[in-house]
Amino acid sequence: MKFNGELTVKAPRAAVYEKVRDARFFASCVDGVRDLVELSPDRYSAVFETKVAYMKFGFKVTVEVTRSDPPTRSRRRLKERRSASSPHDGHGVDTAQRNRDETRIEYEVDAALTGKLGSLGQPVLRSKAREMEKQFAARLAAAFAAAAFAPASPEISP
Repeated sequence: MKFNGELTVKAPRAAVYEKVRDARFFASCVDGVRDLVELSPDRYSAVFETKVAYMKFGFKVTVEVTRSDPPTRSRRRLKERRSASSPHDGHGVDTAQRNRDETRIEYEVDAALTGKLGSLGQPVLRSKAREMEKQFAARLAAAFAAAAFAPASPEISP
């Protein structure tokens, strides 16, 4: 399943890139991620839990940064460890400066689910994936809206 989207945030491109490249920040935008542990500067482990229809699933996953081109592009690969049904995912974020204080974020996800879980039925899984994509975009936008990235105003002395 492939998904992509874009949003514009009020922040300079370099700041946006640094935030989306930060594993803890990125994980905070994905529903169901917990117990993130840095294994190396570009490799992390985490637990991903989600509910599909009436079933709840949990996976121990490893996320690896596969490409980093500051301040434009970041790519990651996710793999599940030791399970018959496992998610595999490649996702990326590209940034483009719109003007001095706005950046366009383009994201893409290419996900697959194998094994018994993958055989649940693509319509159900696609619906869940779209729901998660919308939550991710909303959390990402909210995180940048809450942050102060405006250039500092010069202080005026009395």
